[in-house]
Amino acid sequence: MQTNVGGIDRIARIVVGIALLLFALFNEGSYRWYGLVGLLPLATGLLGWCPAYLPFGIKTCKTR
Repeated sequence: MQTNVGGIDRIARIVVGIALLLFALFNEGSYRWYGLVGLLPLATGLLGWCPAYLPFGIKTCKTR
């Protein structure tokens, strides 16, 4: 598994993921479960790898 998510992209994914999870934590009602979608950007940001980038050959990280 090669890293394909770089600096700013990773930070944005982590921030959005945490924000959505906090929305799920503090919101009551039927919309609460939509906040669990935040697990996906949080996981891809922490891992530095996004499976959706593979078919398109996108890499936002610096090449070595």
